[in-house]
Amino acid sequence: MGKFGSFHRPRKLYIPDSEEPFEISRSKVELFMDCPRCFYLDRRRGIGRPSGPPFTLNSAVDTLLKKEFDVHRVAGTTHPLLKHYGLNFVPAKRAELEAWRHNFTGIRVHHEPTNFIVYGAIDDLWQDEAGNYIVVDYKATSKVTEVNLDAEWQMSYKRQMEFYQWLLRGQKLKVSDTGYFVYCNGKTDREAFDGKLEFEIKLIPYVGNDGWIPMTLAQIQTCLQEDVPPLSQPDCDYCEYRQNAAQAESEQ
Repeated sequence: MGKFGSFHRPRKLYIPDSEEPFEISRSKVELFMDCPRCFYLDRRRGIGRPSGPPFTLNSAVDTLLKKEFDVHRVAGTTHPLLKHYGLNFVPAKRAELEAWRHNFTGIRVHHEPTNFIVYGAIDDLWQDEAGNYIVVDYKATSKVTEVNLDAEWQMSYKRQMEFYQWLLRGQKLKVSDTGYFVYCNGKTDREAFDGKLEFEIKLIPYVGNDGWIPMTLAQIQTCLQEDVPPLSQPDCDYCEYRQNAAQAESEQ
């Protein structure tokens, strides 16, 4: 185990001629969007990026939010946060929800054109009065300015929302185009810590469009079927590090 995490070799790699469906997680699709070369090295060669430190504080917020909304799920009532925003939604009751929330099971869809089993784990699922399912994603941060989805790097958040919407539609559910981010912003303007961190919670709607996903899965299949990895990406820090390290070692 290194200072920031571990280097890992994926257990199951892509075999071009195999007829067995290949599993692709949402995070691996995002890796492909970030850098096809890093994705190829991970899924074909078993060379994964070093993992970063675990975001345990974010996980704690996720866990507590799920417990809080589960109380209203059992009771069939609307959470006060939703009432504050004038939304008459209730947490959805689905027998599959526990599996859909679990990272290693998640919502699974067999994408037949690529023979991929595509999956991802949601944070929560609400339902409106018309029976439409609403994807919910929890986010936690701490910043002085008000939270929003305007930063370029937050495109990954939006793709994440759209991916979950696509997976749920693959389960033949009627899914709203509008999902919601429950964004928790840790406040640092208090006079003292006193053993607790207070959050300001903001509900941010986002209208998704999952039309990019089938095309991206086809591009992933094409990438994985190649015998050589794609070219290094000029804006990928990992690719730049590998190139610089290889050059330095060759000069010794």
